[in-house]
Amino acid sequence: MTDVDREQAIAYLMRFLAVEGTTGHEGAIGEEIAGALRELGVPDSAIRFDEAHRRIPVPTEAGNLIVDVAGDGSLPRRMFSAHRDTVPLCAGARPKLLGDRVVPEGNTALGGDDRTGVACLVAMLATLRREGVRHPPLTLVFTVREESGLWGARHLDVGMLGKPALAFNVDGSSAEVLTVGAVGASRWEVEITGKAAHAGLHPEEGVSAPMVAAMALATVQRRGWFGRIRHAGGGGTSNVGSLAGRDGGVVGGPTNVVTDYVKIEGEARSHDERFVQKIVDAYRRAFVAAGEKLPGSTGATARVDFSSRVQYHPFRIDPESEVVAFARERVGGLGLTPELRVSDGGLDANWLAHHGIPAVTFGAGQRGIHSVDEHVVLDDYLTGCRLAVALARA
Repeated sequence: MTDVDREQAIAYLMRFLAVEGTTGHEGAIGEEIAGALRELGVPDSAIRFDEAHRRIPVPTEAGNLIVDVAGDGSLPRRMFSAHRDTVPLCAGARPKLLGDRVVPEGNTALGGDDRTGVACLVAMLATLRREGVRHPPLTLVFTVREESGLWGARHLDVGMLGKPALAFNVDGSSAEVLTVGAVGASRWEVEITGKAAHAGLHPEEGVSAPMVAAMALATVQRRGWFGRIRHAGGGGTSNVGSLAGRDGGVVGGPTNVVTDYVKIEGEARSHDERFVQKIVDAYRRAFVAAGEKLPGSTGATARVDFSSRVQYHPFRIDPESEVVAFARERVGGLGLTPELRVSDGGLDANWLAHHGIPAVTFGAGQRGIHSVDEHVVLDDYLTGCRLAVALARA
């Protein structure tokens, strides 16, 4: 069995963890990865960035990094992906080796989500090159803005991928856990515009936007559409996120003025795409009804502007498909027992599947993600590197 160089693989991990690249600010880490690939002999012509950042509707420094690795052309191409952005809590992170793990040196998250995936793929290529392992042509993809809505994978230039026959995504904790499906999600937002009035002299003339919101959310809760949702038509989850005023800051102002505006954002998730829409529709109906139920003394009512968008589609790969069977075989070849799993969170693999590239996701040691307790278990990371090599070799 071809093994990875432990010290080299850990060095790649520490190198990439040390480069800041919070979601939307992935320029520097993209160049660092490209530099590491050049050191391994990948020519400049094979290292390209797509134009996803120009299509993403929120500010983004750079596009997805797409790398074409030459291989045995008689074999079908395989693709590997990982996202290169981290959550904002990783800003200023400094990785530190501590026994059998890597931890953040300060009061930040670490960024193992998903720098373990990034390092895993570079270590994989280094192993293939060092050992002279025969492999098919490979496409390596390092996406942007996964953490803020899977934007990079959504706007990925599929025409640059070379039509891979098998695809794998590295993002998670354990190599033996193969994620073959995940929920879909929609984001919704509502702007409630009421009517301001003096809260002491003429409160009855006002229409309170926060009160309309409270009535709507109480209805959603009472009817079972908040949190964990179980109805005859399906199941899923929903959540209410931010509440903001007109300037994006605090809702309302002085207590002697009836607050006339609030903006609320939330989400809905389900493994059934149609049920996602049912959840969103339940919120829509509740807000519209609440706006009509709270008129001021002048007859004025709140204006409710509700909108939603698909964040990512659910997917499920057939357990008997070629890509799943291949991944299970290679996991077993490492002496591990493969476990198929369906995730309640979104992955770049959601959009890859929607693009017609079903990708099995496996992990490489990240733990406690999105928190100051985040760390990387080195043995699990190295196992992820070994699995990547096994999946890449002919």
